[in-house]
Amino acid sequence: MIALIFSSIISFLTIIAIAPYLIKILYAAGIVGLDLHKKNKPRLPAGGVVVAFGVLAGLLSYVGIQTFIYGAEHISIPLLAVISTILIVTFGGLLDDLNVKSKIIKTKDGKNIKVGFPQWVKPLLTLPAAIPLMVIAAGETTMSVPLIGSVSFGIFYPLVLIPIGVVGASNMVNLLGGFNGVEAGMGIVYCLSLGIYALLHGSIASVIFLVSTAALFAFLRYNWFPAKILPGDTLTYLLGSMVAAGVIIGNMEKIGVIVMMPFFIEAFLKLRSKFKATCIGKLRPDKTIEAPYGKKIYSLTHVVMNLGRFTETQITIILIFIQFCFAIIPFVVF
Repeated sequence: MIALIFSSIISFLTIIAIAPYLIKILYAAGIVGLDLHKKNKPRLPAGGVVVAFGVLAGLLSYVGIQTFIYGAEHISIPLLAVISTILIVTFGGLLDDLNVKSKIIKTKDGKNIKVGFPQWVKPLLTLPAAIPLMVIAAGETTMSVPLIGSVSFGIFYPLVLIPIGVVGASNMVNLLGGFNGVEAGMGIVYCLSLGIYALLHGSIASVIFLVSTAALFAFLRYNWFPAKILPGDTLTYLLGSMVAAGVIIGNMEKIGVIVMMPFFIEAFLKLRSKFKATCIGKLRPDKTIEAPYGKKIYSLTHVVMNLGRFTETQITIILIFIQFCFAIIPFVVF
């Protein structure tokens, strides 16, 4: 427990220490995005890599304490695999945020912005992140399947189910966002829920989720309205891959599906538009956000926008509350 608390503190303090400097560096390097729910649509750094630094610092601190103080070297293997997964998926997200292979388009207000990889490329960016978990055969190959019972997937689990889980989770989390604080805020809720559940059941996955929670709390200080930094694809890919890695390492697949249900719903809604719809709304003069497609619903954000005249911060809080409702289900049902 001491190691877990210490590593979470390290994760939090790392981001507090480096975020102000990385904000300047990312902006100077042109790794920026538009804050689309502001009247002048300011360019802000896309800084999900900041969270990656914090999570990595926390996880490496935990591995170091367990190995050199408690001599629990066996714990290092799954966590080092998760660290490798985080590094790979962060690199892929950073490529997307760098707008590699991008084209320039002009917005309606006359601003030139870069459009990065097409949608079909994004799963390929996250696929290599599954390899570290595959090579150590992470998780248990026997799973409980609804209406069927216990099923042993054998070699099919590491070779097929793990990559599907990592790619699927990374890209589902990437579908929902675009509002100051929503990605980090929802991430805090589902990471904390999964972390507490893992801790109560004595799973090593608890360190992955609780260190991530600490990092997101620190990041939210800079990402809450009005944001000084945006999450970018780097953060959404990172969060999805960490959830996948944590539930695989902790054999918590069923719990993970329940807690992450808002993103399954989002994927279903986006599928109705063939993944062409946006979460972003239209800013009204009174600073409330209007649904972009009227009464047509292609995202959870559209559902919220059609419930009333809400500001960006209010929409963010409502989405975080929706996530909270799903996050408490495992503690009520199981």
